[in-house]
Amino acid sequence: MTCLRFAWRPLVCLAALPQRDSTLISSSSAAEAEDSHARDAQRHTTSESALLTANGSEVMWCVASVHETLHDLKNFAFTVTEQPTFSWSALKTNRDNYIKRLNNIYLNNLKNSGVTFFPAFARLAKPDATPNGGQAHSIILKSGDGKEETVTADHVLIASGGRPVEAGIPGEEHTINSDGFFELEEMPKKVALIGAGYVAVELAGVFAAMRAETHLFVRRECALRKFDDMISSRVDEFMKKAGVQVHPHSNAKAVHKDADDSLTLELTDGRKIGGFESIIVTIGRVPEVEGLGLQDVGVKQVPGAGYIQVDEFQNTSVKQIYALGDVCGKLELTPVAIAAGRRLADRLFGDLPNAKLEYGCVPTVIFSHPPAASVGLTEAEAKATYGEEDIKVYTGTSVNLYYGAWPVAPEEKPKTFIKMICVKSLSMKVVGLHVVGMGADEMIQGFGVAIKMGATKADFDNCVAVHPTAAEEVVTLAPWGLSHKGM
Repeated sequence: MTCLRFAWRPLVCLAALPQRDSTLISSSSAAEAEDSHARDAQRHTTSESALLTANGSEVMWCVASVHETLHDLKNFAFTVTEQPTFSWSALKTNRDNYIKRLNNIYLNNLKNSGVTFFPAFARLAKPDATPNGGQAHSIILKSGDGKEETVTADHVLIASGGRPVEAGIPGEEHTINSDGFFELEEMPKKVALIGAGYVAVELAGVFAAMRAETHLFVRRECALRKFDDMISSRVDEFMKKAGVQVHPHSNAKAVHKDADDSLTLELTDGRKIGGFESIIVTIGRVPEVEGLGLQDVGVKQVPGAGYIQVDEFQNTSVKQIYALGDVCGKLELTPVAIAAGRRLADRLFGDLPNAKLEYGCVPTVIFSHPPAASVGLTEAEAKATYGEEDIKVYTGTSVNLYYGAWPVAPEEKPKTFIKMICVKSLSMKVVGLHVVGMGADEMIQGFGVAIKMGATKADFDNCVAVHPTAAEEVVTLAPWGLSHKGM
């Protein structure tokens, strides 16, 4: 296998070998996974990549969580005699160095696998017939100095990722997007976030935890509308308690830069809110496919959205051209792209002709404060799939032991919320689990395995709880037992 990786950036690294049976166009984690698996299958590998970049959001979540812990010390009877200081610039330097180190690790892994690189842009060209009756796909490489060369391959994988959506409003040049957040040299004292997805929620949580005045503008009633209503409502409550000023039913109309260099956000209903040091637009992402030449070779895209159409095996509409990751618009999560890349490599080069990624029951976490986690169907999806009468929902509320000895009223202690969704006609099979609270991010991975394997409510009931943990609440949701009585 020869893989050609492409990153849609001013400088990319394309790889090529004299004889190619596969080309990879990407800079994503999916590409690295496909590269690695293909190499393990002892295929020739050629890859093209820009510096692989992680956005560092998990690092920022950890930093914000530490800041929250400092404020919790008094509840554990600690007396803080000296106020800790914080340097955003030092954090940025440390985080950037960490990400750079990860980038170098990825690149070195590829190089050690025999991958060579060419700095260039990549564009698909019309395929040429090959003597053996197959189809060789041509890729035109254009380097920074304008020089072009063409490479060919029997197989092509597109995994070029996505980029932030632009708001398309006057004054947008004064805003930044979610990528720009990581370029901030100083932490803004007052910040606005436009968007209702998990990125907006996570960034709002970071700023609020760091005690910045934080405003979140959402188009409808609350954020995270694609998640279960328990998650969206509870995360909304936690954000407001943390000081995030949530503005529902708010649509951005324009951004104005004032005489003092502060920013004012104008909404479609006439409201104007000013004094912002930074306005961050986080309204989604679009596939990074511009300039790839998809139309030239007949690769079909989703009308209006631009995502590449693929079947369950990641095949596009053109034979031996594949696509996966954010460019397909399914589940835009790094681990999903990695898993899909591995399955594709297994199918093409690992003697596993039926290998494919099952996109159902994929665990996911929102790194809000506290985190929220989900696997499987939402309650609304379950009722739409199986019928309302066939669904049984279990809910639970508890207080994490972390807060147990806090000298505050019980009703003031942060809660953990759990929702388990079961199908009656399938022996109470668990088809959805949703958690909001401390530890939700860690517990969902293990429960995700159980639900993926078809666990029932009785299976959860028959698992002895580990005490004291947050996860024990999931296996002690009442009613419990090995029979269906009372369920």
